[in-house]
Amino acid sequence: SKFVNDKWMIKNGFLNDVQEHKPWWWNIKVQKLNLSAPLTLLPEVSCQKAIEILQEKGYDQAPVVAESGLILGMVTLSNTLTSVLAGNVEFSDPVTKVTYDQFSKIGLEDSLGKLSCILENDHFAIVVHKQMQFDGNGSSFMKQMVFGVVTAMDLLTFVSRNKKK
Repeated sequence: SKFVNDKWMIKNGFLNDVQEHKPWWWNIKVQKLNLSAPLTLLPEVSCQKAIEILQEKGYDQAPVVAESGLILGMVTLSNTLTSVLAGNVEFSDPVTKVTYDQFSKIGLEDSLGKLSCILENDHFAIVVHKQMQFDGNGSSFMKQMVFGVVTAMDLLTFVSRNKKK
C-alpha cells in the first residue's frame, strides 16, 4: 500500500509535488533554510562523552559520521541517557550502541515540500550535500557530507518569518 501512498512516493523520490494547492513555500529549496553547521560525532566517542558534548553545546541530537564521511545514524541525548540509566549500555560504550540507523536524508536542492512530507513521519531529516572527491590515483567518487539537521521547528520558523505578504 505504501507504493500507492503519494506521501511515501514523494519522500522516497518516486513522485514530485502532487499536492494540488501547494503553499507558497512548497517549491523553495532546502538550502534557503540557512541551517547552521551541525555538530557530528565519530563512532568511537563514548556514551558519556556524547552526553557531555550534547549538553555542553545545547544539542538534542547529532549525526554519527565515520571518518570516511559515511553517515552511520543519529544519536539523541534522551535515548543515550535512557539506555545508560536502564543498564542497556555502559557510559564507556561507543555511541554506536545507541545510534539510530533509521533516518531520512534530504539534499540542499530538494524542495521544502519534500521536506514537509518527510517531517510528517520523522522528527528530523539529515541534510546532505554530495561532493566529488579524488584519491591519490586521481580516481573520483561522490561523497555525502552532512550539511545540517532539520526539524519541523526549522521549517515552521522559516515559513512564519518569511510568510508571503
